[in-house]
Amino acid sequence: MNRINESVPPQEFILLGFSDQPWLELPLFVVFLISYILTILGNLAIIIVSRLDCKLHTPMYFFLTNLSLLDLCYTTSTVPQMLVNIRSIRKVISYGSCVAQLFISLALGSTECLLLAVMSFDRFAAICRPLHYSIIMHQRLCLQLAAISWVSGFSNSVLQSILTLQMPLCGHNEVDHFFYTTANEAELFFISVLFLLIPATLILISYAFIVQAVLKIQSVEGWRKAFGTCGSHLIVVSLFYGTAIYMYLQPPSPASKDRGKMVSLFYGIITPINRNTQIIGLVKT
Repeated sequence: MNRINESVPPQEFILLGFSDQPWLELPLFVVFLISYILTILGNLAIIIVSRLDCKLHTPMYFFLTNLSLLDLCYTTSTVPQMLVNIRSIRKVISYGSCVAQLFISLALGSTECLLLAVMSFDRFAAICRPLHYSIIMHQRLCLQLAAISWVSGFSNSVLQSILTLQMPLCGHNEVDHFFYTTANEAELFFISVLFLLIPATLILISYAFIVQAVLKIQSVEGWRKAFGTCGSHLIVVSLFYGTAIYMYLQPPSPASKDRGKMVSLFYGIITPINRNTQIIGLVKT
C-alpha cells in the first residue's frame, strides 16, 4: 500500500518558505512586489526601446532583447505564486503548477547560461575583430545562435523534468522552499557542469582575448567604450553565474537549506533588477 501511495502524486504541495519566522512575511512581500514590478517595467522598456530605435538594430541589442525577454518570463514563472503564498494562510501550490514551474525555470535558466556565452562571443568579435564584425555577426548567425540557446535550454528542461517526474515521491508533500524545485542530484550535477561551467569557461576565454585587445588600444575613448560594454556584461555574468554555481554545485548539507533559500531569492528576484541596471548601462553605451 505504501508503494502505491508513493507512486500517486499528491494534489498539492505545501511551501514552507519562512513559515517559522512569520514576522518576515510582510517586509518580504513588500520587497518582492516592488522588485517584481521594477523587473517587469525595466525589461519591457528595454525590449520596446530596442525594437523601436533603428540605431539599436544590431547583434548586441538583439541578444539584449532576448535576455530581457528571458528575465521577464523567468520572474513571472515564480514570483507571482510566491507573493500569493507569502500572504496566504495555506501556502500551497498544485501538482500541475509545480510541474509547469519546474519545467519553465529549468528551461529559462539553461537558456540564459548559453545566451550569456553567446553575448561574450559577440563582444569578442566586436573588440578583437572590429573590421570583420559585420561579416562575422551577420543576421543569420545571430538568429541561429539565439535559436540554439533557446532550443538547447528547453531540451535540457524536457530531459530533466522527465527524469525528475519519474522519481518516486518521498512520502510527504511539504517543500522547504518558496517555490517547487527538485531533481536527481547526480543528473543535476552533470547538467550543471554542462550548462554552467562550460559556458563560463568559454566566457573567460573570450574575455582573455578581449583584455589582450583592449591593452593594445591607444585612445582613451577606445578604452572607455570597450570597458563600458564589456564591464556591464561582466557584471551581468558574475551575478548570474555566481549565484547559479553556488546553488547547484555546492555539496548538500543540512545547513545549506536556509542559505539555499536566500540565494535562490537573490537569484530569482534581486539579480534580474541588477541585470536590468547593467543592461541599461549597455544600451547607453
